[in-house]
Amino acid sequence: MKLFDLFGKKSRRKQSEKSEEAASTASEQVYSGMRTEVTDFDGRMLFVAKLTSLWKDTAQLYQYSESQLSPDSEPTRVRIRGYNDKERKAVYMEGVISPKPDYIWQVEELIVLKLTNERAFFRLDTDLDATITTFSGFQAGEKDCKLLNISVGGARIGSEDRYEEGDKFMLKVKLLEDRPVSTMYCQVLRVIEKEESKFEYGCQFLEMTEEDQEKITRNIFAAQTQKRRGS
Repeated sequence: MKLFDLFGKKSRRKQSEKSEEAASTASEQVYSGMRTEVTDFDGRMLFVAKLTSLWKDTAQLYQYSESQLSPDSEPTRVRIRGYNDKERKAVYMEGVISPKPDYIWQVEELIVLKLTNERAFFRLDTDLDATITTFSGFQAGEKDCKLLNISVGGARIGSEDRYEEGDKFMLKVKLLEDRPVSTMYCQVLRVIEKEESKFEYGCQFLEMTEEDQEKITRNIFAAQTQKRRGS
């Protein structure tokens, strides 16, 4: 056996062991109740769901947005990106899904690929009029702002008013004309100073119940679908 063949085999073995170790670590981050996005292999969003009934390489997806798949679809291999709320990390998976009654999709051959620190949930770019309401200090009251983007976990806001990291306020915005106004309790995480005395704020949502998260997710997904149809 040639020396470089020996080293090549050792290198490939180490790489394989590292990949298995990474996948094992990532699999520990998957749990029933995890929020997920389901896409095809071209990156097209199919639906948003909650992962339930996790057992070995099977699970169920409870769909709580509109779906791009027919209720009588054939089994389909998809990509699943989950969001670990506690660790604030994305978990990438693949599996074969097939439809069941009551907006449930059975997942078979579920494999966990990797765990990353990147933003996990889809973020919709917008340019919508919104308001910020604060309840203390000299800024108390309602101020106009712009919603620049939004995800299930937070939003980016543009404003001429100055806020500081840690400030909390109520954000109100109408994501769709035919739906009620969405109201989110927010905290400023990042302050970005722009030109002409304008600011952008990266905010996270606070005190969100599971029902709140599902409602926002449905609105975001519907707005995304409407945006794509209009483009």
